[in-house]
Amino acid sequence: MSENVLLSSFEAAARKVGAEIIRLASAADIGGTVNRLAEGGIFVADFASGRRLGLIDHLKVAGCQVFDGRDRDAAAGSVLGITGANFAIADTGTLVLESTPEDIRLASTLPEIHVVLADSRKIVADGLAAVPWLRQLHREQPRNYLAYISGPSRTADIERVLTIGVHGPRQLHILLLDDLSDDFLEM
Repeated sequence: MSENVLLSSFEAAARKVGAEIIRLASAADIGGTVNRLAEGGIFVADFASGRRLGLIDHLKVAGCQVFDGRDRDAAAGSVLGITGANFAIADTGTLVLESTPEDIRLASTLPEIHVVLADSRKIVADGLAAVPWLRQLHREQPRNYLAYISGPSRTADIERVLTIGVHGPRQLHILLLDDLSDDFLEM
């Protein structure tokens, strides 16, 4: 399957489960895009591609109130959390995050809005195609946490009424960029 087909399939599946997809032309567009989504503090997890992009600097230049992942207490009071993604699965619109570091778990679960920076080239067709990458993640760190995120948090536990955002973010925005990272093991 070509990269364009995988990308189109991923976008369609992610939208079906309630995620918003935003394609960005460059890293310079991140700050303005995130600033439009957040009306309050932004909790930024520490991840390799974010550091390489100078993510915190882009957000500050755009006028965002930024808390970095070392300020654990800021996570619960932040409106928006930002993480990267290791890769994505096209048929379900799922993002895979190696979330052993606490700041990744905090940014992806506590704020009302979760923004994920994802490389549009790191999309696999389905769960079977993800297996080699998942095995490598577990080989690198046998006792790790992996998060599979498909849309905003939802539950239908109470009288089978679908409720969004009970156990996590109410909104999921996926910012797709090219050339973020071609390493599936890196976020």
